[in-house]
Amino acid sequence: MRANTTLLAGAALIALTACNDPGFVTREAGYEVDEGGFGNATMQNSMVMMGAWGATMALGNRFAQEVPTTINFAFNASDLTEEAKATLRQQANFIRQFPEVRFRVYGHTDLVGSEAYNKALGMRRAKAAVAYLSSQGIGTARLEAVVSFGKTQPVIATPGPEERNRRTVTEVTGFVKGNPTVMNGKYAEIVWRSYVNTSMTNSLAERPHPRTTVVVTQVDPSSGG
Repeated sequence: MRANTTLLAGAALIALTACNDPGFVTREAGYEVDEGGFGNATMQNSMVMMGAWGATMALGNRFAQEVPTTINFAFNASDLTEEAKATLRQQANFIRQFPEVRFRVYGHTDLVGSEAYNKALGMRRAKAAVAYLSSQGIGTARLEAVVSFGKTQPVIATPGPEERNRRTVTEVTGFVKGNPTVMNGKYAEIVWRSYVNTSMTNSLAERPHPRTTVVVTQVDPSSGG
């Protein structure tokens, strides 16, 4: 009897020791395999199952195809040029069609200057773009927190001044939680809104009706085949 009691006490001690491991409670099962990103994968899988992930990518592709997503800046400046404002107006016209959708503006710089300075400059550029979009009637609640990559993501890897690196990029990043259409999972309806009807109307207006063609057969049907 005493031996059994000793064994039970030993097993309980081992279990309590395991529970004292910080990773026992705070880490998810499978963290050894995915280095702790299991929760992110679960969130992504949920978005895929609900249709939000694919819809976000589809709408993002449509946005990039129909609207210039990038504006450029003068050296060491965050002021918007007239060309940049024209591009942002095009972006605003697209964004207004999709009140259920979130967008984000990313700021970038060229490689001239320190990392800290360019981080701040990229943020000023992103904020300037967001402010102009807001002036065009786009609610800042749908323009997610602007992000500055500074000089870490150049388009052209040159140490000198390069206009193509001095830019902001606007992208589709997801859907507004609580919107009735999103809650009902009508992502496809959102993605293709005003797209199919417009394209069909334009194609029918531009494409002439084909002429009737008379086809003369070279084989006597009564002879069999």
